[in-house]
Amino acid sequence: MQATPKRLIIGISGASGVTYGVRMLQLLRNAGVETHLVMSKTAELTFAYETDLKIAEVRGLANVSHAIDDMAASISSGSFRTAGMIVAPCSMRSMSEIASGVTTTLLTRAADVVLKERRRLVLMVRETPLHTGHLRTMTALSEMGAIVAPPVPAFYAKPENLQEMVDHTVGRVLDLFDVDVGIVRRWGEDDALKHRPRAVRKIVP
Repeated sequence: MQATPKRLIIGISGASGVTYGVRMLQLLRNAGVETHLVMSKTAELTFAYETDLKIAEVRGLANVSHAIDDMAASISSGSFRTAGMIVAPCSMRSMSEIASGVTTTLLTRAADVVLKERRRLVLMVRETPLHTGHLRTMTALSEMGAIVAPPVPAFYAKPENLQEMVDHTVGRVLDLFDVDVGIVRRWGEDDALKHRPRAVRKIVP
């Protein structure tokens, strides 16, 4: 049997933080992972607000770019084998559609397929604060097998700029697919991250 190349679906929704999806595509291309991109229409608007990138440039980072309304695309079928899907970032609307199974776009349909095929689905949910409805939806998704991974920075990695914060978060998400792109500063492995206990300051009443 012919080996299937490692494939990942990358979804970019309209939430703030589209830079996570872009960085994901860049790193996966360098790692030799085949990527299938699908972006929501609102994501294209967010790119205009948050970056100087043209949509054609973003699409060019993926091996295959699918139109959001192409419900006959390869990634809409479970017979198309992939290692799973990352939605980076994931809006509350996309998250809710995926949880309900009532999907209206290729992005949420592809995520639904990943769940039904028992493949790995990681949602970089971008919203705060969260109300009870959000939390219940996240619980439902977790029970269905998805991983909810909000893009929370890790300050123990001592990032010097925003790019390093993005890279660490993206690298940790890729760890969930056993893809090491060499950008994560790992606790217990990086000598610069040795624990330094702080002195306890005496509190005088």
